[in-house]
Parts: sequence; C-alpha cells; structure tokens
Amino acid sequence: MEYIKGRGAQFNQPNSFVKNSIAQEHVEGIDEEINLNQSTRLYEESARNIVNKVDSPDLGNTHYINPYQGCEHGCIYCYARNTHQYWGYSAGLDFENKIIVKKNAAQLLEKYFNKKNYKPHVINIAGNTDCYQPAEKELKITRQLLKVFLKYGNPVGLISKNSLILRDIDILQELAKDNLARVMISVTSLNDELRRKMEPRTASYQKRLKVISTLTEAGIPTGVMLAPIIPGLTNYEIPAIVKQVAEAGAVKIAYTMVRLNGEVKHIFRDWLVKNYPERAAKIWNQIAETHGGKVNDSQWGRRLKGEGKLADSIKAIFDASVKKFMSDKNFPDYNFQAFRPGGNLKLF
Repeated sequence: MEYIKGRGAQFNQPNSFVKNSIAQEHVEGIDEEINLNQSTRLYEESARNIVNKVDSPDLGNTHYINPYQGCEHGCIYCYARNTHQYWGYSAGLDFENKIIVKKNAAQLLEKYFNKKNYKPHVINIAGNTDCYQPAEKELKITRQLLKVFLKYGNPVGLISKNSLILRDIDILQELAKDNLARVMISVTSLNDELRRKMEPRTASYQKRLKVISTLTEAGIPTGVMLAPIIPGLTNYEIPAIVKQVAEAGAVKIAYTMVRLNGEVKHIFRDWLVKNYPERAAKIWNQIAETHGGKVNDSQWGRRLKGEGKLADSIKAIFDASVKKFMSDKNFPDYNFQAFRPGGNLKLF
C-alpha cells in the first residue's frame, strides 16, 4: 500500500474490544483493494453531559470538556487514539477521519453552571482531542463554549496546536481582562519537515510561534506544552524550543515524555519504520529506556516524565533551559470571584 499523505496512521489497527475485523491479506485477490484513504466524516452525538471530572494523582482534580472525539490533526503519538475504540472504531485511521461532534456542548455547559450549589472551578476545553481541529472552523462549538464561560464568568483553560484559536481572540481577551482564561499551545519540534510527518494536519511551528505572540500581545496569558518529548527524535530541540517560545511571549512551559500505551504502540512503530527506517530501532529503544524497558507506562507519578538516566538527562536540560529563558515568568492566578450565577442577561 502506498504511503497515505496527510494522515499520521497508515492503517487501521484492529479494535481491541471487537472480536472480528476486516483485513486484506492478498492485494492480488479478485476483490477491490480496501480504500483506507477516506475523506473525513463527522458523526453527531447527542451528549447528556459535557464536563468530565478527572481525578488523577498526576493532574490533580481537573475538569475537561471535549467537544470532539477523534482528531483530524492525525498526531501519530496521540494517547487519545485508544479512546476511539470505545466508539467501535480503530485507533488508527478511523481516529483521524471519523470525528464525533457534540453540537449541544454549549447548552450542556450552561446547564452545568446552573446546577444547585455550583461553585466555580477551572474547566479545560480539550485535553483529549484538539478543540480547534479543522471541523471547528465551520461548527464553532468551541466558540459557543467560550461565550458561555464569558457569560457566567467561569475560569477556562485551552490547549491547542491550531492557529484557528486566533479567530476567538475577542472572547479570550474579554475573559483575560478578569483573569478567567489561560491558553497552552502545543509545540513538539521546530523542524517543519518532521511536523508534517508526525502531525500532518496541524499548523506549522512558525504559525504556532505567531499564535503565542499574538495572544500575548492581546493580554491573554499563554504558555506552551512541549509534549510529547520523543527521545532520539525531538529531545535535542528542547533548549531551542524554550528559547523561541519565551521570545514569542510564553509565560509558562511544561513537558511530558512520549508513552505508547495500548494500540498506539503498533501505530507509532509502523509510522516510525516507514519514515525513519535507519533510526527506528534507536528511537524505539530510547523510548523504552525512559519507561523501565517498555514503551508504554501507566504508573502514576512516572508515566508523564519517565525514569532512568535518559529521562533524568532530559529533565535536567529542560530545567536548565527554563531557568535561562523563562525563570521570571508565570501565569497570573485564576479569578474565582467573577462567577455570576445565572449568567448575564445576554450573550454577544
């Protein structure tokens, strides 16, 4: 099969929850070749709840909204690929071209804010898949959510790697005036050739740096997620990334180590061998070295940063870079006093 341009995964890994699957064992057979390069399709879900509470020792007591399941960005390392199996799909190409959308998200959020005895807390939009992926341009679900956050004066955090976020700078600026908004932009590399292979439908790194500077100039606190760091592939870029995002105006930076849990390890390894055959074994072994000899890791407290000499070395380089370029910067505290029970009388 030819390499599928514009997609991260190159095949549909069998769903681990499904007993039967379709496969093509012999291309020369009389049946037509299975077409995996399908256009993106959207499936609407009538969600009942939109805010998901995550009680994690690594992340703390955190709340998330994911208006989309599946992500057309196609990042090959994405841990969220595994969750697509719960919908009956594959963590491979299905994750990138079968996108589930929650058009009633804003209405559900308003219902959530109107619960009896609700107390304001930070709610993050995204966390599983990108809330500014291509479908958002037309559907505007994330924009509708931001309007509700502004209406009620509730703190919100966003994470994205798409320049589409600049479309909503007007609402974000209003939220930021009351210390109600923070933005994290995901940056993994400054090598755009690598980015096109690894994150095929995302904004270039030049555009992401521009997003950081534009949001910062608008008074919107903006940070960076250097996530994930891939040993043997992107770790050498840490100092340059920290320097450039700091110069762009980022006030915070954090990182996570790549971990290839579930079906992601099969999808990532296939991608790695096809794109970097001469380096694949070295990269794979270095990933495993940071997780006790395995490429996957679910252990609380260890899974996000890794362990061992290589992981320690990466942390030391990261810490030194932050100290050099961003030691005097940080997010302002969220404002929890601006919440308005019942909201405003009108939206925009």
